[in-house]
Amino acid sequence: MDRMDTYSLTLPQTKPNGVLVEVPHAGLRIPSELEGLVNAPIEARRRDADLYVDELFADSPRVGATLLSAHLSRYIVDLNRGPEDIDGLTVANHPRSKRSRPRGVVWRMSTLGKPVIAEPLSRDEFETRLSRYYWPYHRELDRQIQIQRERFGQAIVVAAHSMPSYGPSRRGGASERRADIVPGTRGMTSANRDYIDLVETHFRDAGLTVAHDTPYEGGWTTGHYGKPAINQHVIQIEINRDLYLDERTHERKRATWPELQKTLISLVEALGHFQNSI
Repeated sequence: MDRMDTYSLTLPQTKPNGVLVEVPHAGLRIPSELEGLVNAPIEARRRDADLYVDELFADSPRVGATLLSAHLSRYIVDLNRGPEDIDGLTVANHPRSKRSRPRGVVWRMSTLGKPVIAEPLSRDEFETRLSRYYWPYHRELDRQIQIQRERFGQAIVVAAHSMPSYGPSRRGGASERRADIVPGTRGMTSANRDYIDLVETHFRDAGLTVAHDTPYEGGWTTGHYGKPAINQHVIQIEINRDLYLDERTHERKRATWPELQKTLISLVEALGHFQNSI
């Protein structure tokens, strides 16, 4: 597969503002060479994807941001996991495998507990997946971050995701509705506080509920690239799917979509303005 099949990069369509939006989990594609080797019915892929998040942020380049979006299903590789997040039951005889974890950088089970792979990958099969589908995306992500740093003296990355509207209660018992927006910064370590405050205030001013780091504090990408000490700021943003999506049918909510999209794009614009004012 070539780059355009695995991810797309859209450069700013107006004066660059120093913001990079990356969307690693919206894709649904299965490479032809892996068809038959991955148990990935379309409904399962839709359920485990951050559906339409790339479309919600599609206008980011119009306000000066760079947009990086993955096209492949996370059943192929999970771009928000570390390359050494390896489950011993997923990759046979790998020297760096850890305790059983069904959803590492390669998934062996869906979130519903259904098998994604029929049998463990060989080490060669695993390394081939990373070389073809994982590393190209991360090389591009790192390259774009360095471009922003060289041009602006710093980089601001919005790691854009979505989450199921309900999840386990923090107090135990029945599930509870999650906040509308969950900014994740690994305990406020992946970005300067000024950027975090801007994000939270922006969403609250839009009438949305915000819960920082709860239940998602930011994945591997947030921790790996978020280095405020060298002017790399990463904020993961989880969007409650109920805001824009019928979680049963996977259809967009046409009534609420435009306002949410406007709120997200205005955040990208505000982050750029703030960076350029420092």
